[in-house]
Amino acid sequence: MKTERPLWNEYFMKIAELISSRSTCLRRKVGAIIVRDNQILSTGYNGAPKGVPHCADVGGCLRARMKVPSGERHELCRGIHAEQNAIIQAAVNGVSVKGGTMYCTNQPCSICAKMIVNAEIKTVYIADSYPDKLAESMFADADVNVILMDMNAKDHLKKIL
Repeated sequence: MKTERPLWNEYFMKIAELISSRSTCLRRKVGAIIVRDNQILSTGYNGAPKGVPHCADVGGCLRARMKVPSGERHELCRGIHAEQNAIIQAAVNGVSVKGGTMYCTNQPCSICAKMIVNAEIKTVYIADSYPDKLAESMFADADVNVILMDMNAKDHLKKIL
C-alpha cells in the first residue's frame, strides 16, 4: 500500500507552524525554520530573549498598551522575531545558514529581511503575507525569492517577489 507523503515545502512549512506554537507573543505567533539540502539547520519562534520575562509575566504586551499598529516601531517590543531567533540559534551552534532556505509562518518584517539578506538566505517561503513594503523592496534588491504558500490549494506556491 502506497502512502501519500507531503512535498518537502509542505513538510517544512508544517514544521514552522508547529514551531510557532512555542511562541510567547500575545499578538502573533510566528515560527521559522532554516533548511539546506532538505536538512533542518535551525528553528526559531518569537518571544522574549532567554532569561527575560515574557510579556504575559510583566503585565501584557507593551505594543498593545501603547496602541502601536502592526508593522510599526518594532523596537517597542520585548520579543525577538522567529526569523531572528532561527538565524541567531544557528550562529550560537556554529551552523552556517548561507545558501539555506527559510520557511516562515509570516512574511518577514524589514528588520528580519536585513538579517535574512546578510545571512545569505536566498529563498523564503511564507504562509501569510505582511504589509511591509521596505522588506519587499530589500528582498527584491538582494534577489531573495519570497514565495507565498497556500497549503489548501493544489498548486500551493506563488512567487510574490
